[in-house]
Amino acid sequence: MAPQREWLEQDFYKDLGVASDASADEIKKAYRKLARELHPDANPGDAAAEERFKRVSEAHSVLSDTAKRKEYDETRSMFAGGRFRGGGNGAGGGFPYGSSPGGYTTGRGPAGGQQFDVGDLFGNGGGAADAGNFGDLFGGLFNRAPRGGSRPKRGNDLETETTLGFRDAALGTTVSLSLTSPAPCTTCHGSGAKPGTSPKVCSTCNGAGVVSRNQGAFGFSEPCADCQGTGSRIDDPCPDCSGNGVTVRTRTINVRIPVGVEDGQRIRLAGQGEAGLRGAPSGDLYVVVHVRTDSVFTRVGNDLKVELPVSFGELVLGATVSVPTLDGNVGVKIPPNTSDGRTLRVRGRGVTKRSGGSGDLLVTVKVSVPSKLDETATEKLREYAEAERASGFAPRAGWGGA
Repeated sequence: MAPQREWLEQDFYKDLGVASDASADEIKKAYRKLARELHPDANPGDAAAEERFKRVSEAHSVLSDTAKRKEYDETRSMFAGGRFRGGGNGAGGGFPYGSSPGGYTTGRGPAGGQQFDVGDLFGNGGGAADAGNFGDLFGGLFNRAPRGGSRPKRGNDLETETTLGFRDAALGTTVSLSLTSPAPCTTCHGSGAKPGTSPKVCSTCNGAGVVSRNQGAFGFSEPCADCQGTGSRIDDPCPDCSGNGVTVRTRTINVRIPVGVEDGQRIRLAGQGEAGLRGAPSGDLYVVVHVRTDSVFTRVGNDLKVELPVSFGELVLGATVSVPTLDGNVGVKIPPNTSDGRTLRVRGRGVTKRSGGSGDLLVTVKVSVPSKLDETATEKLREYAEAERASGFAPRAGWGGA
């Protein structure tokens, strides 16, 4: 059954609990919240939660794609708005979407419209001969070319999340993710046919996926009803996937996190998304990376910032101090008479850049005052303070109007 036909029976906005004019961010937030609550790993053995998880995932796959969402909204608007009148008894009035999954046949309305099967709109065939093929008329709206072969439907893209430590994100790592989603059936390897058999070329359309018919001076093409436009038939379907070539299962994926990944960055894994029907290409998997804060480092672009505690004597007399980096310690020279709060730059010890090279390590010195001194140190400090005053040093000279 064509995806657009199924859309008439589903309210994706209701599934996600958002308004029909919700923004992309609102849709994403709603999906992430529900996905965490309904994930099979969080609800083991709960069939109802698993089914809801599938509906929420499908809703997100459509509404998060701008083109698919537009197509979905137009499809629902067309039918819900009553542009196609129903009632096999000849009465007018719109028919509600989702009320008859087997298709709708309309009669002559008040304006004398001709009878046609709404199934023709979706290429299912079986409509009255005088109705014309509405699949050709609306082929552009439903993103389906009226002529030519029908391609198997590519699987939907999926999205998941992972959280990394600051250093793992900066240096790169490999994580294992557990993903429950539609995946190629392991019994038939995605073909949909029972092991030992294989799909056969459809004899009705000779594998083209479409059939043509003439109506007066016009020729029409429509998806083959015998193979649903796939170009092949399965006489003996796989018992585990019922011929779809897809089953929902939990799989483990090893994801290589590149060096220098940032918080909120999305990593695309081609072909690791939802499996396509009957061996069609799989969608992509997008992994959203969250990065925890670090007790030592903060990041600004590809530079790393660190605050270095130092003594007053180290600032005045100068010193070489050991400072941590992402891959070990480095000695940083503090020049004599360095002011508190000064930032020293260590080249090339920041985060590795994608273009090559690395950012810098920015070390800000912060004087640390002892909480207690013994008598000898206190006496020496008094002598220093006196010598400081005698030298004419005035730390507040010109400050505050003085």
